[in-house]
Amino acid sequence: MSESEKLKEMIRLGIELNNINDIDILLERILLESRRTSCADAGTIYTREGDALLFRQAQNDSLQKKLNKGDKLIYTTYSVPISKSSIAGYVASTGDVLNIENVHEISSLKDYRFDGKYDDMSGYFTNSMLTVPIKSDTGEVLGVIQIINKKDEAGDVISFSDNDELFVKHFAHTASSALQKARMTRTLIMRMIQMAELRDPKETGAHVNRVGAYSVEIYERWATERGIDKAEIDRNRDILRMTAMLHDVGKVGISDTILKKPARFTPEEFDVMKTHTTLGAKLFSDIESRFDSAASDIALSHHENWDGSGYPLRPDGKAISIFSRIVALADVYDALSCKRVYKEAWEEDAVLEEIRKLSGTKFDPEVVDAFFKSLKVIKAIGANYPDTN
Repeated sequence: MSESEKLKEMIRLGIELNNINDIDILLERILLESRRTSCADAGTIYTREGDALLFRQAQNDSLQKKLNKGDKLIYTTYSVPISKSSIAGYVASTGDVLNIENVHEISSLKDYRFDGKYDDMSGYFTNSMLTVPIKSDTGEVLGVIQIINKKDEAGDVISFSDNDELFVKHFAHTASSALQKARMTRTLIMRMIQMAELRDPKETGAHVNRVGAYSVEIYERWATERGIDKAEIDRNRDILRMTAMLHDVGKVGISDTILKKPARFTPEEFDVMKTHTTLGAKLFSDIESRFDSAASDIALSHHENWDGSGYPLRPDGKAISIFSRIVALADVYDALSCKRVYKEAWEEDAVLEEIRKLSGTKFDPEVVDAFFKSLKVIKAIGANYPDTN
């Protein structure tokens, strides 16, 4: 790709990024495009959270090639203190770019050092590294992009050029406004969920983040196996990640007597509880976007069953959207796997056996198949969003 072509691509990507609303989907795309533009084999991206950098995304083409088709790399979220002792921390502290030809030959006079623990665990070998801050228009560091091992046409690792540095800096600046918008969107969604959490102690931020992330992984596997266009998959992932988190927002309209009851409902109480689906759908009934449409549909239909025996009752549960069918499974998986005031967490084998047993009745068999094929990633997501109590 020529320099002029890269510049045109940057302009196009800036427009595309501003159409992504979910922060996790956005960060994944920012890292992918930063790597693609500079021919980097691997990379990570961090966001600033107070005095620390939170590890949010990892990509590695060499390690990905070793996996089975459709599988993904498993990583654990962690935080890095913002200090000059680490490469990412130094960039976040100073706002400077670090373009390092060989991370194993950093001068002892430098403040920062390369941490090779990930290389040791994965069997990867990091050599060249370009680390760039993502800054707001006021100069505040919002995050850090770190891309690793630039490769030439022969596949050999080389150092990042001055032009690579220039393009990734420009891309980071372009991405910053999209990142700020996505953060505001996530904050608004989490505030809606916190309202529900005040009413229903089961509706926690960890729970909804897990359900949203599980749903995206299941959908991506389901859609890829059906040959759905990648651009369409990406658009749907963005919508699904946010709207799945709002699946139970209608519980704000249910009385505390029922919501906080530490025991099973009577038939009459359960009838009242069922109305949280229609209440949630009404919140998004003034349809102005795909977000409103998907949020309304998921809120209404995520308790409908594949065989039509759920609620609100429909002649055929197969008629509900794929989003709702996926969220139905993701929600049940999380509910069974976690402790609640009225029950202990189920053992993993029992949870998985229950899902298998309900395939073809409660759950769409194709969604169940996608779930099991995504299980390693789903389990890693669960570990990244633990309950705090």
